[in-house]
Amino acid sequence: MDTAQLIEWLSNAIYPVMGITGLYGAFCTILLVRRIGQKRFVNEAAGQEFLDSVRDCLDNQKFEQAAELCDSPPYWAKAVPQLILIALANRNRPVSKLRNLMAEHFERDVLAEFDYRLSWINTVIKTAPMLGLLGTVLGMIAAFAKIGAMQNKGTDPGALAGDISFALFTTALGLIVAVPLMLGISYMQVRIGRLQDQVQQFVTVFLEDFEAAAAKAGKR
Repeated sequence: MDTAQLIEWLSNAIYPVMGITGLYGAFCTILLVRRIGQKRFVNEAAGQEFLDSVRDCLDNQKFEQAAELCDSPPYWAKAVPQLILIALANRNRPVSKLRNLMAEHFERDVLAEFDYRLSWINTVIKTAPMLGLLGTVLGMIAAFAKIGAMQNKGTDPGALAGDISFALFTTALGLIVAVPLMLGISYMQVRIGRLQDQVQQFVTVFLEDFEAAAAKAGKR
């Protein structure tokens, strides 16, 4: 295989590699969007309904029942019920310790997974334009090689323009892959921020209810 054939083979290989890269970026994006949706309540009313049920259990000192509620199918994938489950398992600790424990678990078990997925999407965003640029460079090398080979035979401007246009197409393709993923990351960061706000709000309400229930039990 001579140099010209190798360059042509590499140029053609850019397209399937670009396709695989774009598909993996889309897969990570869809997976992350679904995971964020699983971790948060659909709306404020759904979260309040859950907290009301937990509050009833706390008022009656039914901690095991509250734990079963948190670990039931509607809630076992959501962040707040799982954090409450951790707090109930450590309910003998002070409220300040419970708050810190819940925050640590949220960062380690939820946010760390999101950061992992975002890092892969960022990698795809950086890689796709570079692959496109590589395809363009290889295509331009092949085009200029044709110019050198055709000097004695006469150069067809139309054929060279087609080769250069085809070479530039890979750069455009890399941007087509990267730009939607960049918009997707911005959208997901907004959703992650909303999830954090929701978790902070609902965890604060739970700890207030838990402290009130503990105080009520102590007066009996």
